[in-house]
Amino acid sequence: MSFQERAIRFRCQQEWLYGILHIPQQPVARGVLIVVGGPQYRAGSHRQFVLLARHLTGRGIPVMRFDFRGIGDSDGEMRTFEQVGEDLRSAADCFFSECPFLKDIVIWGLCDAASAALFYAHQDQRVSGLVLLNPWVRTEQGIARAYLKHYYLERLFDPEFWKKLLRGKFNPLASIRSLYAFGRNSLQGMKSAVAEGSSGSSCGLSAPLPERMLDGLKHFQGNVQIITSGNDLTAREFLDLIALSPEWQAAMRARQAECFHMASANHTFSTREWRDQVAELTAKQVLSW
Repeated sequence: MSFQERAIRFRCQQEWLYGILHIPQQPVARGVLIVVGGPQYRAGSHRQFVLLARHLTGRGIPVMRFDFRGIGDSDGEMRTFEQVGEDLRSAADCFFSECPFLKDIVIWGLCDAASAALFYAHQDQRVSGLVLLNPWVRTEQGIARAYLKHYYLERLFDPEFWKKLLRGKFNPLASIRSLYAFGRNSLQGMKSAVAEGSSGSSCGLSAPLPERMLDGLKHFQGNVQIITSGNDLTAREFLDLIALSPEWQAAMRARQAECFHMASANHTFSTREWRDQVAELTAKQVLSW
């Protein structure tokens, strides 16, 4: 399918933001807004966002990708993923203005961009779906649990670990101290989770990141697809959170979230095989309702 790509700029408060529109010759009425995560700009790691946009446009789905304020070509000061709500609304406004045939959009985000999408989506009725990849739910206790479960324990079954130990290339005392610290943080995190779950406290800006993301998921009424990587501690921390939290499990069931786990993939789905699989999963989700 033929399509056009063109550069755009739009205002967010007093700054100019820059992006790229991908418009098929015969577009469907649902678009995808690709949200940048971390210190990335609109091309993405290994041109991931460019290739994703072209794959989706080839399926008839219009796409917009852009730079937040302070990133890439856009003006202004750099912001964290917790401070980009105005950027997202300005981008959505631009998308609908440039593509008047749109009825709704899906936000696509990797890592902390997935977190930003959860914060924003329920505030904009034009957002009908979310595609969230390896959502960032980082807490000190959460990463401690992930390291303890998925790094230290797995090393015990790694032949290379025992070879290093026998050759004297491994410092067991340092690792024991590190293991103790991770175990202590993990235990404190589980106690905190129990206390928070029983308090019924409201979710404010000072609440832990996972709690605020859960609040966003509970308030969002659209479709949700979650894609996770097996070779990624960020994904494992998220999956551990789900496994330990009845509230997250209930929210996922309520949203009928579609979950896909790619066991060998890394954080950014850096091979062509993984990237194409993500792109096709996204396309099928966007065209499914």
